Amino acid sequence: MKNQILVTGGTGYIGSHTVVELQQAGFDVVIVDNLCNSKAEVVDNIEKITGIRPQFECFDLTERQAVRDFFGKYKQIKAIIHFAALKAVGESVSKPLEYYRNNLTALMNILEAMRDFGVPNIVFSSSCTVYGQPEHLPVTESTPRLPAESPYGNTKAISEDIIRDFCKATQGVSAIALRYFNPIGAHPSALIGEAPVGVPNNLVPYITQTAAGIRQQLSVFGNDYNTPDGTPIRDYINVVDLSKAHVVAINRLLNGSNKANYEYFNIGTGRGLSVMELVNAFIKSTGVDLNYKIVGRRAGDIEKIWADTSLANNELGWKAEKNIEETLLSAWNWEKNVRGIK
Repeated sequence: MKNQILVTGGTGYIGSHTVVELQQAGFDVVIVDNLCNSKAEVVDNIEKITGIRPQFECFDLTERQAVRDFFGKYKQIKAIIHFAALKAVGESVSKPLEYYRNNLTALMNILEAMRDFGVPNIVFSSSCTVYGQPEHLPVTESTPRLPAESPYGNTKAISEDIIRDFCKATQGVSAIALRYFNPIGAHPSALIGEAPVGVPNNLVPYITQTAAGIRQQLSVFGNDYNTPDGTPIRDYINVVDLSKAHVVAINRLLNGSNKANYEYFNIGTGRGLSVMELVNAFIKSTGVDLNYKIVGRRAGDIEKIWADTSLANNELGWKAEKNIEETLLSAWNWEKNVRGIK
């Protein structure tokens, strides 16, 4: 019998790509999503890619009784991948209570249900935002966590602490937190990709929507940072590479090869690219010109960060494989497919 995995936020950007990788690795997947930042037809597109339709339940994980009813119904779940969260850095600065309430309540409801219904494993979608603006680069897993620059980042740090303490207190439960750097790109089929509802908060969908003529102009937030070209530096990782890391983490938990009941890993490429380098790489890889302008800095943004991924490479046997040009081209092919652009 196939191991059944619950993917919360499974119709979202990273969630949907991870569902595809899990199904292709032979897992039986159940998705829970409230569709606040995604669409139900993502399930159709996952089925087109894999030939398998994941089970889908639509409800809000902040509703404690709904979570308990779900676990009462699905008794075969062996592990959870928890993506479901509000995730816009800028919005979290202006709506901190919404972010704390949503992201922390959903997590605690899930952990409580794991304990009460006997689900032993969870992989948590964390973020490099837990490092704040690090003093030394690249960041390793032993880099001190600094105060987050946004409530969103702080919810990830607090969530990690909650999971760590829960694993200490709860026998037979194990967790892995994956600290993502900046996921970009789309599935090579162009059937799933980053499709934010409303105005994108992330750079690459804003780039592709500007290239497609949906947005008039791309704003580059700040060119006065202490970086070679003055624009912020990030570690951009292909979403398919990132999704494969979740499959590796699930297998590690299921086969008991984890070395502690709470572990955490950096998931990135190990290479930093500036915003302008990314913009220029998009123009080069697609041949599409981009209308952009430099504007002031954005609240909550850090100056520069990139990963040391040697722990994930050596311990998980995982590494990022796709290059930036291939990744940006996949994002553009997805955008064109969505918009019907030839």
